[in-house]
Amino acid sequence: MNRYERQPLSAGEAEIEYLDGDIRILRPGTFVRCAVTGVPIPLEDLRYWNVDLQEPYASYQAKLQRMGIKPAK
Repeated sequence: MNRYERQPLSAGEAEIEYLDGDIRILRPGTFVRCAVTGVPIPLEDLRYWNVDLQEPYASYQAKLQRMGIKPAK
């Protein structure tokens, strides 16, 4: 395989290390599960996570819920 060919992604759940403003893929996959709702989050849609807890969230509402804050209506 040369450096311009894409490596096939595993169709399963990825294992991610959540960093400040970035992520590191430890085990390839196509999605992670929201720590609050359990819904799968495609890696290309992953926008919210907690570095200290090492958890992904499907939306800002899920992150606020995990922090114990009720989102404004």
